[in-house]
Amino acid sequence: AALLDRITCVDDYSGDYILPGFIEIHTHGGGGFPFINNTVEDVKNACDFHLKHGTTSIMPTVTAACIKTMEKAIENIKKCKEQKLTKSNILGAHLEGPYLSKEQAGAQCSTFIKSPNKKEYTRLIKKYKPFISRWTYAPENDTGCAFAKYLLRNNIKGSIGHSNAIKEVVDVAFKNGSNLITHLYSCTSTIVRDHGFRKLGIIETAYLNKNMYVEIICDGKHLPEDLIKLIIQNKSINHIIACSDSLEIAGTSIKAGLMSGTPFIVEDGVCKLKDRSAFAGSITTGDKMLEFLNLKCGIKIEDCVKLLSSNAATLFKLKTGKIEKGFDADLNIICPNLKIKETFVKGHRI
Repeated sequence: AALLDRITCVDDYSGDYILPGFIEIHTHGGGGFPFINNTVEDVKNACDFHLKHGTTSIMPTVTAACIKTMEKAIENIKKCKEQKLTKSNILGAHLEGPYLSKEQAGAQCSTFIKSPNKKEYTRLIKKYKPFISRWTYAPENDTGCAFAKYLLRNNIKGSIGHSNAIKEVVDVAFKNGSNLITHLYSCTSTIVRDHGFRKLGIIETAYLNKNMYVEIICDGKHLPEDLIKLIIQNKSINHIIACSDSLEIAGTSIKAGLMSGTPFIVEDGVCKLKDRSAFAGSITTGDKMLEFLNLKCGIKIEDCVKLLSSNAATLFKLKTGKIEKGFDADLNIICPNLKIKETFVKGHRI
């Protein structure tokens, strides 16, 4: 409250929105700077890029690669956070792989996809535990839920994604702490038939389990407006988290190239695999997601705040994402046309 009083005494924000800063839990980089095959400077620059678009808290995402490459990426994220090189709040790394399903690889390089390796993941977590916030994996390959249980014991959020799991497998993973779905409808299983008998997949399980959180890509390309409306209609608004799944090329003029060994092209406002068989990731940012959710999907501003800020804060137990006493003063001043006017991190104007 004291901060808001001080702001209104100095600046005129009449007619503007004062919203919590955006919390991005799934982004691979931006402004031409990656979170994989990176340097410490890349991490800083990618975080700064998203901060300019209203993202005050960020979870840099590391794609499936050889473990040495992933470890180096985490090390650089760690250094950037420890050295406070960016004004953005680095929440810790999100590891998207390598323990995924090859059948649901999407744009992930299948060369690196494999089943959980206990020796490998225990060593990595023991070394970087405070700097890993989330790990996306395919639970059907997690024998006895050993990986999920280890994540839970180490306070790392298990997230179900790039997976062909059926309901029974998802239910067990949920009981062992994996209560988040990585980009629902993107590389997530649905109903299949087994000798005539239908089995539910991740999508249907997410709807049935009211306590399961779902992440959705809100670039206006991966999920059409009506599908987002369907998700909101069938899930509690308090259990949906908007993400960009943005690539390092977000905010650049790059139209083609290679990312982590995968050829891509950019057209129709989205990044695609070169053969156009699937999307490879988005090129959107937090401010653009707000515009899409409010102006295109018709979602009220207060509910957009839940999708872009407060729900992620609740899931990851953060002291941000709300404008309340006891929470960090991470704020966006938004014009009536939904353009960002000012951004504050812990009360400091950036």
